[in-house]
Amino acid sequence: MVTVGEELDKAVQGAFTRPIPKSAGAQMRYLVKAHQRSTRRVAELLGISQRTVERYVKNQIKTPRPDLAHRLEREVRARWQPQIRAQAKQTAATTGGIMIDVQGRFGYTAAPGSTDDARVRHLTLALPPRHAARLFEAQASGVDEDDLRDIAAEALGEVYFRDNGQRAHGLEVELTDLIDLTFQL
Repeated sequence: MVTVGEELDKAVQGAFTRPIPKSAGAQMRYLVKAHQRSTRRVAELLGISQRTVERYVKNQIKTPRPDLAHRLEREVRARWQPQIRAQAKQTAATTGGIMIDVQGRFGYTAAPGSTDDARVRHLTLALPPRHAARLFEAQASGVDEDDLRDIAAEALGEVYFRDNGQRAHGLEVELTDLIDLTFQL
């Protein structure tokens, strides 16, 4: 299932200037360095023993189990290039905005007798910086996926359906079924 939070993270990761480390040993060394050289913290983070972390750091183990490899890559990716990540978010929130490509079922609350029935639509449009800022701020504050989806629907409602206040006054937009979603900075 596609989630707004994960797709926002992928968009920010597109701004990385270097690829993440490929080998398990390099990834483990990066995590140990990111956690003030504490193999114990990394072991607790990944759910493995401290000795196992030490063995990966020394390249005594080279191939992790698939579930550990996935957790390891996810944790490295979440911490990789924090300054580049912050700069990309700041640019999107102040000057650049964010592109959204969404396919989903949009529902509306409008006047009785209108033809605004919910249906699947595919939209690609640029959201202004204020909407990008709201999405990133909400994600940073730890709101749940439903709230992020509501913020995205509100932004789409304002920019596309209400045309920045030019038409369809009072139209409330809901994004009920999310089929596909992509953000791009």
